[in-house]
Amino acid sequence: MMQRTFHRDRFTWLAYLSLAFYGYFLNVLGPITPFLKEELRLTYTVSSFHFTAFAVGILLIGVGGHLIIQRIGKQRSLWLGLFGMSLSALLLLVGKNPVITIGASFLMGLIGSLILAIVPAALSDQHGEMKAVALSEANVIASLFATFAPLMVGWFARSFGGWRLALGIIACIPILMFLGLGKNSSPIATSMESESRPAGGPLPALFWIYWVAIFLAVSVEFCMVFWSADYLERVLGLIKANAAQAVSLFLAAMIVGRLLGSRLVQRFSTRAVVSISILIAGVGFLLFWRAENSLLGLSGLFITGLGVANLYPLILSLAISAANGNTVQAGARATLASGTAILALPLALGRLADAMGIRSAYGVVILLLISVFLINQIAQRNSIAHRLANQ
Repeated sequence: MMQRTFHRDRFTWLAYLSLAFYGYFLNVLGPITPFLKEELRLTYTVSSFHFTAFAVGILLIGVGGHLIIQRIGKQRSLWLGLFGMSLSALLLLVGKNPVITIGASFLMGLIGSLILAIVPAALSDQHGEMKAVALSEANVIASLFATFAPLMVGWFARSFGGWRLALGIIACIPILMFLGLGKNSSPIATSMESESRPAGGPLPALFWIYWVAIFLAVSVEFCMVFWSADYLERVLGLIKANAAQAVSLFLAAMIVGRLLGSRLVQRFSTRAVVSISILIAGVGFLLFWRAENSLLGLSGLFITGLGVANLYPLILSLAISAANGNTVQAGARATLASGTAILALPLALGRLADAMGIRSAYGVVILLLISVFLINQIAQRNSIAHRLANQ
């Protein structure tokens, strides 16, 4: 197929960096939790409330974020999300009791998730038929920043200033973004101020089919991120430190997979790339799940990451395409799917692991992948039938 041209303007880079900024703070909570637990003398349960509070913030934006965006506009909402998350991170940094730190985590998820709701919609409006490329590239950069989060925490924890610098330094980035990209950004400003369609109308059934697929795809991703280290330790016998570091294989594969995916969607249909990605993820996970030695297990973990990498950005692209131009509400509802998955599925897998062991419990991932594949096929047939009916 003929390769299409993709142009990255100033707004595109602003959107990429905004999503990367959000991804960093989403992934920094886990690495800083042991430090908060020790300094504030928290239990495991209270420590876990930091991430739970962040996820609840995501859910609230998923429900009502489109109303805020519709009222004050995409441009103001984006900067509100950036600076709101920055100030919330600084509050977490200085907090000396769990009420403040958990509250700061909630504000990070609540205000910051405006970024997660806005960026897909704005990139889709900006790039039209090439939105799958834009969303893939945005998630590549977000994955890179997410990978830096634990590295920054570990590095600063062992050096001058302590782990808090990993939050404080990155929290200042929106100032640089505003100075470098916030002004003189025509025609970006036009794109950001325009609204695709009033947010009050219902989204079509096809969007909600893809919504379920987004929920399942994000569930797979976070089940792997949250529990693969424990699996490698308990089932394949890696020592705890090595098992924790091995998760970086999955994250590195996500970066490589999204780089490849951003190129493949310029040559092949988005649905075809999604189908291939699900198959790759399934093969990789079966290798990881049934491996009897660490080499095969780690190989399977990497291959799983390659496949899972493109599920969220590309299914999100298909969902927004199915929204009949209502990109703002579609972006917010997609955020709801992500927040629900992050909050529910890793916890559910953990409960299953308590009941039947981590190896048996991990079988839920293959069921999730099969479900994503079936829903993608249903959505494809629904889309074809809709096009035929309108001809």
